[in-house]
Amino acid sequence: MILASRRLALAAALCLPALSSPAVAQQRAPDALADIARWAGARAQQSLDDPALSRPLDRDEAVRAVALLSAARMRAITADMATAMAAKQIVRGDKVMQWQSKRFGNAAPGHRSLWISMHGGGNAEPAVNDQQWRNQIGLYQPAEGIYLAPRAPTDTWNLWHEGHIDPMFQQLIDMQVAMNGVDPNRVYLMGYSAGGDGVWQLAPRMADRFAAAAMMAGHPNDASLLGLRNLPFAIFMGGADSAYDRNKIAAEKTAELDRLHAADPGGYVHMSRIYPGLPHWMDHKDAEALPWMAGFTRNAWPKRIVWVQDDVTHDRFYWLEIPDAASAQQGDRIDASVDGQTIALSGAVPRGMTLRLSDRLIDLDRPVRVIVNDKPVFSGKVSRTGRAIQQSLLERMDPQSAATAMLTLD
Repeated sequence: MILASRRLALAAALCLPALSSPAVAQQRAPDALADIARWAGARAQQSLDDPALSRPLDRDEAVRAVALLSAARMRAITADMATAMAAKQIVRGDKVMQWQSKRFGNAAPGHRSLWISMHGGGNAEPAVNDQQWRNQIGLYQPAEGIYLAPRAPTDTWNLWHEGHIDPMFQQLIDMQVAMNGVDPNRVYLMGYSAGGDGVWQLAPRMADRFAAAAMMAGHPNDASLLGLRNLPFAIFMGGADSAYDRNKIAAEKTAELDRLHAADPGGYVHMSRIYPGLPHWMDHKDAEALPWMAGFTRNAWPKRIVWVQDDVTHDRFYWLEIPDAASAQQGDRIDASVDGQTIALSGAVPRGMTLRLSDRLIDLDRPVRVIVNDKPVFSGKVSRTGRAIQQSLLERMDPQSAATAMLTLD
């Protein structure tokens, strides 16, 4: 009953017809979809090279295949991560990230929001950071959703922007989507003090996973704001919070976002509150961030992307994917845009780059044209396949951003 209800919730969230089981889907579907239904229903799924995933799909079949494969992926994550969810901790190598959470409101499964709230402290004894974590658990109350406060895996000064944080957050979100009914288009990031430091860093480099982000009383260090093009971002700072020039830098970053938005009115949505006279502790005034953030849902398929690599590099950002994150350098920038059936890329575009495509971005029934640094590199049709969908879901339990077709450039 639980898995059946999750399938119904997923279908509703994706605006798809509910499938009672892979067997029923097989009876109703054309051959290509029937093959995918059999593959998704198998207890031991085969590889991505299985012929069941290679057959071309039409638009409707692709939509239904996303639902089938997402339900199967949810089952796998639920089985694999049951122990971690019960313990409320993720283990990656020698790092352990615990969390505590509270649920607000009564949104249906598949429609719940998730609020990841990062504590302050850092560069201190574990007991100090433990206390900061306990404070964070009770600091904010969204009107609806799962409010989740993780405990940083280390006690270093850069608690929330070390390299292990990104994959741990990816896994945390996947678990909450698969097992707690979170809508992947309604995941929010926030943090106070050292947690605010983390927001400055993580929000631009993981912008494609969040609906909005809010930074409270943090320092950006060397973070770039360019990746925030499609992520609404809020800055909260006490006007008298002068340690490390936090108040001054917050004003400078606000002005920078003003300039970016003026030059690109479709992007860089932001708000800023620098409260006159307030010190590092803003006495809960910054809680106004939550209703502002809740007004946004993620656009998983934006027509324009600005991707700038941080010191922790990523291989995927929205509908762009590079073959090897380790070969990317901090500061590498790729600009991508879609105009009709033409995709234009510029900047540090590597060989072997993959475009993750969907009818939400471009009409896959028509030829696609790709230009890289003003040079035409592809013109033709790209087939929708189950393989593209399943590969996306293996990377992330995120049906809303699952590609239905992939084009790898020479």
